[in-house]
Amino acid sequence: MMQTITHKSVFNSLHPQFINATDGEALVALPKKEFEMLLEAIEDWEDNMLYEQAKAEDTGECILFSAYLKSRAQRNG
Repeated sequence: MMQTITHKSVFNSLHPQFINATDGEALVALPKKEFEMLLEAIEDWEDNMLYEQAKAEDTGECILFSAYLKSRAQRNG
């Protein structure tokens, strides 16, 4: 079963360490596992946004996959 990831569950599970660089710039360090989880959450969010965009642009027109492949082959020569 896929777990729903919310911004609260992501941010509540992070344990950032705040570091001041020698030039005074503020930096944030995360354990690698948490950084990878954050990247995955961002990728999931992007996928959801693309899905919602595709749904909004859907005209209801459908073609068979085989017809798509045939038209693509014709366009590509």
